[in-house]
Amino acid sequence: MITINKLKKLKKSGKKISMITCYDYTSAKIINETDIDIVLVGDSAAMVMHGHDTTIPANIEMMINHVESVKRGIDNKLIIADMPFLAHRKDKNTVIDSVDSLMKAGASGVKIEGGNSHAEMIRHIVESGVPVMGHLGLMPQSVHSLGGWKIQGDSLYNSNQIQADSKVLEDAGIFGLVLEMVPSRLAKKITSKLKIPTIGIGAGVHTSGQVLVFQDLLGLNPQFNPTFLRKYLDGFSIFKKSINQFCKDVRSENFPNNKESF
Repeated sequence: MITINKLKKLKKSGKKISMITCYDYTSAKIINETDIDIVLVGDSAAMVMHGHDTTIPANIEMMINHVESVKRGIDNKLIIADMPFLAHRKDKNTVIDSVDSLMKAGASGVKIEGGNSHAEMIRHIVESGVPVMGHLGLMPQSVHSLGGWKIQGDSLYNSNQIQADSKVLEDAGIFGLVLEMVPSRLAKKITSKLKIPTIGIGAGVHTSGQVLVFQDLLGLNPQFNPTFLRKYLDGFSIFKKSINQFCKDVRSENFPNNKESF
């Protein structure tokens, strides 16, 4: 099983790290049999599993439910849980209670979006014995203040800010950093300066590893086709064909047959 220390060794050796999202027991059982290093129970569950337009509707109760489901299917992966919208902006006792709930649900650590303004709270969580992963660039919880789903770090000011924030977060004690929707050259620069591993999504090949959403890489949403996404399966068409075949077999009385009956 991968550990925080092993991740740092992978960064140092140059071996790439793989991370995938997961929100449910059935998917977790599949992922458990793969070579994936890290499982992220993301607040993207609000969009992927609950049909919301953003991650903002996710709350601690939702995240606990998904972490518990994933943990039941995973026994050999590092499980990281997202702290949902504003959960880390409350008073310290409330934040620690939320982190405590996620850890007891089965998480190995938590992921927090944001830079310098979150450093003090991140340091407090780390000092409480909980591994924290950072997240910079396009931060879905801040989609409204960022002006939509668009690339970050493409201006000199924004690029410098992301670089500065990455160092502040490392100093605060994060064990890894997600870089989302930033120019490849910026991700490369940040990765080379940090001792901790970086995980990219829409950040080019020079990060320490990559992450994709389980449903996205399996092609389960034909309407979602961002530039950074590689679909490894046309899952939507395969599932649709299989379900329609079941329906056809039922209507033709081809299912169940004698072997499938008592």
